Amino acid sequence: MPNLPYHEQTDKYIYNKLAEMLPELPPFCRQFFRGIEPRTQSRTRLAYAYDLHVFFTFLLNENPEYRKRYDTIRDFRLRDLDSVALQDIEEYMEYLKYRPGEGGGEIANRENGIKRKIASLKSFYNYFYNNEMIETNPAAKARLPKLHQKDIVRLNREETDRFLEEAETGSHLTERQKAYHEKTKIRDTALLSLLLGTGMRVSECVGINLSDLNLKECGVLIHRKGGKEVTIYFGDDVAEALLPYLEERKHILPAAGSEDSLFLSLQNKRIAVRSVENLVKKYARTAAPLKRITPHKLRSTYGTALYRETGDIYLVADVLGHADVNTTKKHYAAIEDDRRRMARDAVKLREDTNENG
Repeated sequence: MPNLPYHEQTDKYIYNKLAEMLPELPPFCRQFFRGIEPRTQSRTRLAYAYDLHVFFTFLLNENPEYRKRYDTIRDFRLRDLDSVALQDIEEYMEYLKYRPGEGGGEIANRENGIKRKIASLKSFYNYFYNNEMIETNPAAKARLPKLHQKDIVRLNREETDRFLEEAETGSHLTERQKAYHEKTKIRDTALLSLLLGTGMRVSECVGINLSDLNLKECGVLIHRKGGKEVTIYFGDDVAEALLPYLEERKHILPAAGSEDSLFLSLQNKRIAVRSVENLVKKYARTAAPLKRITPHKLRSTYGTALYRETGDIYLVADVLGHADVNTTKKHYAAIEDDRRRMARDAVKLREDTNENG
């Protein structure tokens, strides 16, 4: 897939992965995926496939009737959906908390993971019920688990300074890490500055090509989820971090298929998402040892800073690429509360008589 743009390569990989999984599911599932394809992203359909595999595995292993009747989940028939009761789905939710892993051990799901799997099941049932192919819809009655609001984990100003300084100097790295750091410090500083200065997703960052960058306008073209192309802009400090790397990049001979890639690995291939996750973790250990910092937390750091500076939640939602501004509001509700607290001292009803004696 060397000639395809990065986002198309990713989409093709996901499409092929889904094609591999479909034969492992009951045959009638193909109709579901065919029906939802026009209005869903490939990544969403792949997540549905994983979730449905877990659901039918649960029915086969935990329900004596199905275990007696079928050998594999491929043996399930569409009519079996009508024999699933709400109680079965509630038991499934309990099963999701801790379930056996394929290679031994346990797989644990938190509230978000359970909610996603039940939401997948609801979509699955809704499709067949709305098309009058089944008579019951027990999934519609299942209540999604309540999510507990968590504080946003992000870097504060001092931690951000230490984070970028560590990327530049590597002063707290091990001797082995320092050897690699000498080769990657200019790239790492540029990449992390871009993440922190734009709030882009890590997948959007690794997909950037040299031709997507416009230093004159301090803008970069990125591909959002769903394939939408958007130009986002960065400040002078990000541009200053990019310039040394772009000069270095001119002298690197990229591997085949990565000729236009902006950020390259030590193998001179387009850098991978996992590699960026690892380098963020490496530098964050020094900058914020008590926080679990990921590329997504750098996104939260940018969103928080932008909201504090502008107070414009719609701007934050637009720049971060949130499809629903309510998602943004939920994330930054705590900051909104801080702003409301500040308002209490902003308006005085009476003059302070003590000042006038």
